[in-house]
Amino acid sequence: MNYHDSLLNLFDTYIAESEKFEKGNKSAGTRARKALAEISKICTMRRKEIQEKKNARS
Repeated sequence: MNYHDSLLNLFDTYIAESEKFEKGNKSAGTRARKALAEISKICTMRRKEIQEKKNARS
């Protein structure tokens, strides 16, 4: 799975867990925060990947 697909999957997870949290499920809040932390990490890796590809094309 590439970074793009991982981001999409994690975002879907975040949305689902956030909705559960808003309905009162405290555990879902923890899972939503975990998904956001993973999204942040993968965003950094994806940005690096894009920059490397961009530089290779120049």
